[in-house]
Amino acid sequence: MSQVNRLAQGGRIDRSQPLTFSFNGQTYQGYAGDTLAAALLANGVDVVGRSFKYSRPRGIVAAGAEEPNAVLQIGSTEAAQIPNVRATQQALYANLTATSTNGWPSVNTDLMGILGKVGGGMMPPGFYYKTFMYPQNLWLTYEKYIRKAAGLGRSPKENDPDIYDYMNQHCDVLVVGAGPAGLAAALAAGRSGARVILADEQEEFGGSLLSTREMLDDKPAADWAAKAIAELQKMPEVTLLPRATVNGYHDHNFLTIHQRLTDHLGDVAPMGQPRQRMHRVRAGRVVLATGAHERPLVYANNDVPGNMLADAVSTYVRRYGVAPGQKLVLSTNNDYAYRVVLDWLDAGRQVVAVADARSNPRGSWVEEARRRGVRVLTGSAVVEARGSKRVTGARICAIDLVSHKVTSPGEVLDCDLIVSSGGYSPVVHLASHLGGRPIWREDILAFVPGEGFQKRHCAGAVNGVFGLGDALADGFEAGAKAAAEVGFKAVTGSLPKAEKRIEEASVALFQVPHDKGTSRAPKQFVDQQNDVTAAGIELATREGFESVEHVKRYTALGFGTDQGKLGNINGLAIAAKSLGISIAEMGTTMFRPNYTPVTFGAIAGRHCGELFEPKRYTALQKWHLENGAEFEDVGQWKRPWYFPKSGEDLHAAVARECLAVRNAVGILDASTLGKIDIQGPDAREFLNRVYTNAWTKLDVGKARYGLMCKEDGMVFDDGVTACLADNHFVMTTTTGGAGRVMEWLELYHQTEWPELKVYFTSVTDHWATMTLSGPNSRKLLAEVTDIDLDKDAFPFMSWKEGKVGGVPARVFRISFTGELSYEVNVQADYALGVWEQLIEAGKKYGLTPYGTETMHVLRAEKGFIIVGQDTDGSVTPDDLGMGWCVGRTKPFSWIGWRGMNREDCLKENRKQLIGLKPLDPNRVLPEGAQLVFDPKQPIPMTMVGHVTSSYMSAAMGYSFAMALVRGGLSRIGERVFAPLADGSVIEAEIVSPVFYDPKGDRQNV
Repeated sequence: MSQVNRLAQGGRIDRSQPLTFSFNGQTYQGYAGDTLAAALLANGVDVVGRSFKYSRPRGIVAAGAEEPNAVLQIGSTEAAQIPNVRATQQALYANLTATSTNGWPSVNTDLMGILGKVGGGMMPPGFYYKTFMYPQNLWLTYEKYIRKAAGLGRSPKENDPDIYDYMNQHCDVLVVGAGPAGLAAALAAGRSGARVILADEQEEFGGSLLSTREMLDDKPAADWAAKAIAELQKMPEVTLLPRATVNGYHDHNFLTIHQRLTDHLGDVAPMGQPRQRMHRVRAGRVVLATGAHERPLVYANNDVPGNMLADAVSTYVRRYGVAPGQKLVLSTNNDYAYRVVLDWLDAGRQVVAVADARSNPRGSWVEEARRRGVRVLTGSAVVEARGSKRVTGARICAIDLVSHKVTSPGEVLDCDLIVSSGGYSPVVHLASHLGGRPIWREDILAFVPGEGFQKRHCAGAVNGVFGLGDALADGFEAGAKAAAEVGFKAVTGSLPKAEKRIEEASVALFQVPHDKGTSRAPKQFVDQQNDVTAAGIELATREGFESVEHVKRYTALGFGTDQGKLGNINGLAIAAKSLGISIAEMGTTMFRPNYTPVTFGAIAGRHCGELFEPKRYTALQKWHLENGAEFEDVGQWKRPWYFPKSGEDLHAAVARECLAVRNAVGILDASTLGKIDIQGPDAREFLNRVYTNAWTKLDVGKARYGLMCKEDGMVFDDGVTACLADNHFVMTTTTGGAGRVMEWLELYHQTEWPELKVYFTSVTDHWATMTLSGPNSRKLLAEVTDIDLDKDAFPFMSWKEGKVGGVPARVFRISFTGELSYEVNVQADYALGVWEQLIEAGKKYGLTPYGTETMHVLRAEKGFIIVGQDTDGSVTPDDLGMGWCVGRTKPFSWIGWRGMNREDCLKENRKQLIGLKPLDPNRVLPEGAQLVFDPKQPIPMTMVGHVTSSYMSAAMGYSFAMALVRGGLSRIGERVFAPLADGSVIEAEIVSPVFYDPKGDRQNV
């Protein structure tokens, strides 16, 4: 396993730890500290994939997140499969298994490549739309094969074995990027005492400092980086997040950070450790020190393996000890690219020539290259790469930048590596996520972040500051400003001195001219991941696509996981030139999250089990557990379902509890009901607008039942609201609907009626509610309260304050069972003591605790609905027979009024709530059972409704149900049938939904 391109020395790798890995079934070896890309290059692997459209062989181009080609599939087992992994960002680990995402039968001999060679000229942008339109009935066949040919990897077919975390964090200053500017910014903010988070996507902090040949204070720049990191690690208020990509910048300085915690250890995380974590950070200030991506030049055959970025080659040489070739040719328009020439010479390799588009470059690095014997061809560029699966030569010609023409026949130089540099593109993605448009700067030939909507600063290369010393100073100043703006004292400090050197300006060169012209020359790739060529962009503009967004969508420029990191600026420049406008006028496309791909696991986090749906308990949970309650989930709450005694099943326990309530007294923990405190001078008006019925005349001390509808007129929630004072109400909602009702109220207040002076506070957890229900409830409550419970002093649908069990309480006389009932509300901290007093005092009255199942039976016997069970989002109050609860003369058009009066909602044959009484009193209709009028009708039968609630009544001695039936209210006395899956049919009579005490005498006693 010879690493043919590994240098004998150098790099930040650990040569004492060799690591074996496999790629496309072949075994190779690398070292700890390598990326997968570095290890592949070290082993002489040229072809890592095939291109998206033309299936051309592709090699590694870059060394970071901007890599367009080495997007691989990782995983040794089916469950561990991970698609879309950039080899340049994947740390090497023992036994790593990687494969190319396309290429058949292999990536080196791909049959689709023949089609790309022969038919590539017939596959311009938009050819899918033009070619596969006819005949129309074959589109599904076309689509099948098009989808099969496309794609970058596959999802696993087995469950993910890993766990993922998410974390909410706050900080004073978030620094994005840990290169020179980012480290300096973090030091400035951290020294001020601010809470700082420093996040960087690489395996190590330091960025370009880890691979640059430049010195700081006459020492390697990496030494200063190590010193700065050590200082930050000692600061208690500083959090360091390596392998952490800030993938989204959202409103109000909310940013998401995707951290790869154990991706560098294996394809499955060690036992008990999460694989990845999503940090959700709210930052006081943000410093964007995201750096810049080197921009490749666009020339013919620039996608042949062996065409790389200059900075990337320097990184592989200096950071990983890998020289990906022997004989190098450089094509550039700037001084910075000459660093790769010097690095390549230091590695003992041959520099064949440098083609510099400038007429007379004389910068410090240029002159050093000349002194070391490098041939520099000025006014020239590489116009065409030679080779198929590896570069074999470079054709260099003189070019005229003004006329954009080749001015000499040129020469072909033998080489196996062509590196190019067209300047630097600041990484403006995050700065643009909220809609801020980048600004073109002609002096640096790049876009920089525009005016931000966010509370942020930009520093270093992203700000167009490329010099090392200047970037350090810019970063330190940004960090100090950010800390000062959130209340910390700005600090001063000395920064290391960078080498002084002469630098000459670069010239504008995005697409290198070819003597055959763009459309006839060999393909000049702008976006290698999506096979977008210069000719394709020019064609798009000729076909009328002039907006940058239209050009992007027509050609696929910047699509997929690439997001335009390498190709966007070159593509915009080519489109602008074709349209005869400036790059500034062309503008950029809209950048959106995510900056790099994020797994669904990380997005969901450990949102499963208790972390997905937290369990909520009432203040009486301890008593319920001690007394054998069985529980059911209602929303997030654990509510007592029933209290079985020895030998009882659900049905026996519920029958006993129901009879106890009807004949004596029962007690229910109703604390989970939503409770919203509503105050303000416009509280009544607001209630009038959100409820279907009127609230203007509700007196203090009274309560009223109300229905809420959505805009379409369909019932949304219900509950009782009591008037505590003229401008003060407490609203109750369904248990499961409390959150959405609260959100609904706030939504309408903030967006539709902001002029109303009204305020909402959720107090569900503040108050515990104990419901006493049954003929003996008044006698029992009288034992423990100072409130006058006389029927005249305390009538139905009223409330009073007093003490219950010595504790201040609000007592409401309302009923969900149809019996004499009192809802006792006390502060939750006192609930258990009051409950225990009621239990003790109730022994002589036959007090029985009951759960939600008994509550359901009791309320159904009275025909009381449960929203979400007896409604399904398609029923109006009139459909429920609750027209009495609709204020048809209210002056304001309350929510749902217009929806209820649509033509469809007024039809007579709508589904309406009715009662069902099975002819066989011992058969219980299954809930959800479909109903028909003719049981002998052939399948498919005409369904006319369904059963919503169905129970056996111990009090009445027969089964009963509630159902939604078409035209049900006009069919009282008729028969309906429920065909069941076992072939049997239950016949039932349509009756009133109120089965028990239809006049309401028992609750008004």
